[in-house]
Amino acid sequence: MCIATHHHLRNGDALLGALVREIDALGLRDIRIASSSVHPVHAELIPYIKKGVISVFECGVNGLIGELASKGEISTPIIVRSHGGRARSIITGEVKIDAAFIAAPCCDRFGNMNGYYGPSACGSLGYAHTDAEYAAKVIAVTDNLSNGAISPVAISQSLVDYVVEVESLGDPQKIVSTTTRVTRDPVGLQIANYAAQVIEASGLLCDGFSFQTGAGGISLAVAEKVRNLMAERQIKGSFGCGGITGYFVDMLEEGLFESLYDVQCFDLKAVDSIGRNLHHQELSADAYANPFNAGAMVNRLDAVILGATEVDVNFNANVNTESNGYLLHNTGGHCDTAAGAKLSIITAPLLRGRLPIIRDAVTTVSTPGHTVDVIVTERGIAVNDHCRELKEELIRRKLPVKEIEDLRREACHMTGEPRPVELMDEVIALIEYRDGSIIDAVRRVKE
Repeated sequence: MCIATHHHLRNGDALLGALVREIDALGLRDIRIASSSVHPVHAELIPYIKKGVISVFECGVNGLIGELASKGEISTPIIVRSHGGRARSIITGEVKIDAAFIAAPCCDRFGNMNGYYGPSACGSLGYAHTDAEYAAKVIAVTDNLSNGAISPVAISQSLVDYVVEVESLGDPQKIVSTTTRVTRDPVGLQIANYAAQVIEASGLLCDGFSFQTGAGGISLAVAEKVRNLMAERQIKGSFGCGGITGYFVDMLEEGLFESLYDVQCFDLKAVDSIGRNLHHQELSADAYANPFNAGAMVNRLDAVILGATEVDVNFNANVNTESNGYLLHNTGGHCDTAAGAKLSIITAPLLRGRLPIIRDAVTTVSTPGHTVDVIVTERGIAVNDHCRELKEELIRRKLPVKEIEDLRREACHMTGEPRPVELMDEVIALIEYRDGSIIDAVRRVKE
């Protein structure tokens, strides 16, 4: 059988671990997990993988499970999909979920639910909408059961088969599993300054501007600089999108955006906002990023700021594996937004841990280079050949535009040529592109 949960409680989720323990107690084996993501907290599943309770992960994994798989210590196949790719695979029937267990922080006895209120409030339930609509059976699991009707309803009772009350869904304080503060590191601030100037030079920063960033320190520094430019020029943006942080909440409340479209809340300020502001709207993963959805929100994005563990001279980006070859990260919406946005910018320091970020070839291709427009480092800006007008404008503005091969050589001059990771033939994970094609394979690391 195939089961699914959502990851809106991120590293505070207690449901998936409790669910697998119950499955084991029932004596069931060979279970496929198609959750929206697995986080470091789910390392508790490893004994059940080795025991045969879990046989396959139809989702990205963050942390120890991926690391042990990369070392050959667990043989569970892993299929990694983007957020849009996961929604597509469920809707098309490629992934058939037998039972979706939806952590419902606020739920009534009929199964109407939202994530806005209660002791485990996590905000948007965007990744659970597709599960609720397409799973054979849907179980709402709640630690905040209401006798009366709840409002608003994010997922309707008409999609729910059972309601189960538990003591706790998890710890919402651990939703914030990455930094949500603007970086104060000089290197990061220089990168953010260049990235904001790239957006300004693109001509997209005008009334109706739409924007997405991640929750990392550099991304938030870019958002802060864009926010200041918008306020200074009295620009009214249309929307902020994706995983929403408190910084985007501030921009909404300051009138810099008309709306926020939220597929997941990255911090508790965003959780509070979505429960009280009608202009802060919940968005399903299907409506957010499914490449087969003609109205996908990513296709309306003007600019997106993305990170990467590595990029290469062909602008391919790696977000799944580290430079040591270990599978440690999910794809998220990286390739979805890069493909959809008018301007996709990857921000990264030229060196990370004495390793050059720009390589001849990335260890794993997560996002293809033809969808990446600009790579911004503290030592220069590389512009893809298909953005010639933007490149000319950046040069005219005397920004440090460099060929990507020159940036790679500059990094290697400081560190020496990096030693390639030794990989074996054994495939431990497949990286699906958003349309369902296989874009790369992750192989076992030779120890």
